[in-house]
Amino acid sequence: MDDVSSIRIGELAQQAGVNVETIRYYERRGLLERPARSTGGHRAFDMDAVKLIRAIKAAQSLGFSLAEIEELTELTVRRGNSKDVQKRATAKISEIDRKIALFLEMRAALERVIEAECDSFLACSGGEACPLHDQGKGDEHETKRNCSTPA
Repeated sequence: MDDVSSIRIGELAQQAGVNVETIRYYERRGLLERPARSTGGHRAFDMDAVKLIRAIKAAQSLGFSLAEIEELTELTVRRGNSKDVQKRATAKISEIDRKIALFLEMRAALERVIEAECDSFLACSGGEACPLHDQGKGDEHETKRNCSTPA
């Protein structure tokens, strides 16, 4: 690869908005092809590497794991444009919806802890009357029910 159309790892990291170690990690995982070396022994990346790393980071920001991104990248390389990307995006939305439901349950449980004026985690989490004791069971609790530290 000639030095005119290539960039070194530091410049790639800067342009892609990642750390140099991230690029090395992507190389080890196979997400990023190992580049040719310059005559001086430096990695010589082409500008497509910038686009690929930005695409990886964008996919991560949408909730895709690196393993999922590897699969998506392989599908794209093997098949070109594919409905598999649409299917996986739809599945990711379902996964996010499940997580949102779980977070809403967690939020409701924490609101019950606040309403019960719990002030001791150990006393609170061990008592039958505490919202933390029955967290996730959907039971309603009255406020101020034995969640305080014994006097």
